[in-house]
Amino acid sequence: MKAVIPAAGLGTRLLPATKAQPKEMLPVYDKPTIQYVIEEALASGIDDILIVTGRNKRSIEDHFDRSYELEYTLQKAGKDRVLKQVRKITDLADVCYVRQRNLKGLGDAIACAERHIGDEPFAVLLGDSITSSKIPLTKQLIDVFNRYDKSTIAIREVTPDRVCRHGIVSGSVISDNVYKIDDMVEKPNVGEVPSNLAIVGRYILTPDVFDKISQTEPGFNGEIQLTDALSKLDEVYGVKFGGDVFNIETRLEWLKSSINFAMYDDEFKDDLIGYMKSFI
Repeated sequence: MKAVIPAAGLGTRLLPATKAQPKEMLPVYDKPTIQYVIEEALASGIDDILIVTGRNKRSIEDHFDRSYELEYTLQKAGKDRVLKQVRKITDLADVCYVRQRNLKGLGDAIACAERHIGDEPFAVLLGDSITSSKIPLTKQLIDVFNRYDKSTIAIREVTPDRVCRHGIVSGSVISDNVYKIDDMVEKPNVGEVPSNLAIVGRYILTPDVFDKISQTEPGFNGEIQLTDALSKLDEVYGVKFGGDVFNIETRLEWLKSSINFAMYDDEFKDDLIGYMKSFI
């Protein structure tokens, strides 16, 4: 299976940090956001990845490319551990790129991948969203997709104050944490919320979604919404996710994500806890 990672957005809610660098390249603890996303795809058995980029996104390509000057400098200095880390980034996956020339929404970004994907099912992982769980979220979706052979999306419960910030779905439970979706709407108004189940930002999609995108008119914010295209499919299944999700779209979420991943590092964990206690 191939994966598509949309990463063409401007990141205006994180300005000025994103004025000259993509939000997907903002560091979460010690790695760029998008590296966590690609590592999730790899952990789910996917190593053919297409990143949909836009203007001022060149640093994403540079990050996953070879850096001969840096490698030479590290090797000469005897910094073998860091050199190994740098080379590992280059060897992570087979990464290709296509540019979304007009930022017309997530649906349009996915449409840019049609030629690369062809007529096979594929995964979508949003480039500014990090998930954390024992079993990678994308792997969980693949397992459910293999059971039903229909488009499958990740969902989770959100608090009432956040339902208007997400694509929201409703459906019926058919087994364990799996739902059969019967309705979905992108960022609904308060009186139009069908449930508190929000789309997380991970999808396994069948190739007929490209036809549905081409039939979809601009919706919320004047953009072609992927949620609107998915609502045209005959069947969609949802997997309720119980792990951590960090959407790197606000300063608070960005800070929370860095603290979360720093707490996994035994080398710095105790010092960080001590600093936070003294600061508070």
